[in-house]
Parts: sequence; C-alpha cells; structure tokens
Amino acid sequence: QVRLVESGGGSVQAGGSLRLSCAASTFTSCMGWFRQAPGEVREGVATIETMGRTRYADSVKGRFTISRDNAKNTLYLQMNNLKPEDTAMYYCAAKYGSCSSDYSGMDSWGKGTLVTISP
Repeated sequence: QVRLVESGGGSVQAGGSLRLSCAASTFTSCMGWFRQAPGEVREGVATIETMGRTRYADSVKGRFTISRDNAKNTLYLQMNNLKPEDTAMYYCAAKYGSCSSDYSGMDSWGKGTLVTISP
C-alpha cells in the first residue's frame, strides 16, 4: 500500500481559495482527491493519471484543479471560489492502473484534511 499524508486544509470564507497537498510514499498511475461531508457518503472530486489526464466532479469543474509533481511524489488540489457546500474532509487516494470513470477502486487512502467554508 501507498502511504499518503494530506495537508493544507483550513477555514476560509466563501469565495476564497485553498491548496491541498498530498505527500505520497510512492506515486501510482492514478491519484485522486475525494471528500466526505458530515452525514454524506464519500465522493470523488478529481483524479489524475501519470500522463496528466484529469477528471473532475461536475460540482467542482472550473473551480478546482488537480495536479501532480512526479519528481516530488506530491499531489495537489487547488481550490478556488470555494463555497459552503465544499465543506468536508478531503482525502487523497491512489491506485495502480487507470483511473475509473466512477472514481471506484482506489486502494490506498490518507487520513484526510478538513476544509471548512463559511458563508
């Protein structure tokens, strides 16, 4: 399994920005960000493959950008124009192979970083 450690969460007002980072013990071909709001199921936010192909949830398209630094084994999520509904615990995840269109099959997970957006 891959060890993943997230950082960068915090509390900001709506309209603000945050950048999440995920330090990985090793990079895999598919890396992604997921989130879970209180009382909700975990959902896929964005994924990125080794060659840079990305996928985003409709709710974050145009506001969030996923990127990876293969030399540093670090995954990022730049979040702009944040909304109260983005409040959640954000998790970094990894899997070998291609990313799934339904965000399934991730087999390594970090412990999460909390993002809180106030109105």
